[in-house]
Formats: sequence, C-alpha cells, structure tokens
Amino acid sequence: EVQLVESGGDSVVPGGSLRLSCVTSGFSFRDAELSWVRRAPGKGLQWVSSISGNSAIRDYNGFVKGRFAISRDNAKNTLFLQMDSLAIEDTAVYYCATDRAGRQRGQGTQVTVSS
Repeated sequence: EVQLVESGGDSVVPGGSLRLSCVTSGFSFRDAELSWVRRAPGKGLQWVSSISGNSAIRDYNGFVKGRFAISRDNAKNTLFLQMDSLAIEDTAVYYCATDRAGRQRGQGTQVTVSS
C-alpha cells in the first residue's frame, strides 16, 4: 500500500520560509518521479514541482519563480520542498504525489501566509 505523509506546514508572514517533508512507503521510491501539488482555498489542484528518481531533473511551475526548491533523500524515502519568499497567494494545502496530476497523494499539510 502506497503511503505519503506530509508535514512542515505552518502559518508564516509574507516573505517567510517553510520546508515541507513527505515520508513515503509502499513503492520503489528511488525509481519514482515525485511531485508536489497544492490546492488553494476554493480552487482545484495545481502542480507545483516534480523531481526525477535520481534528482537529475527538477521541474517547476512558472509561478515558483526561483522561490521553491524540490529535493529528495532516497536513503530515507523522503521528499522535500523548500519554500522561500512566501507570498499570500501561496496559501494552500500542499500534497506530495506520485503523479503530476495529484491523483495519488497524501493527506496534505496546510501552509498559510498572512500578515
């Protein structure tokens, strides 16, 4: 059974930083492209970033604009998302997922950016 457990969400002021983590099990982690997706209040799922199994390829949605960095630790089956220069519009529930559409994702972690 695939399990994805996110953590690290919090409330921060604009310009702040957070590091999200996702501990996984139940599949071949090192062989899998993994993604972060998010759902803002009242909106649908939005792809944020993806990383290949060997970390050689990292893709970002344009709105990230160099503010976020995706990474992974294949020894610990864990995915990360470092988020800097957070803006109010980054407020959302963030999910790690095994596909870019977020069809298979965890329960999510809440990120709130507010002054």
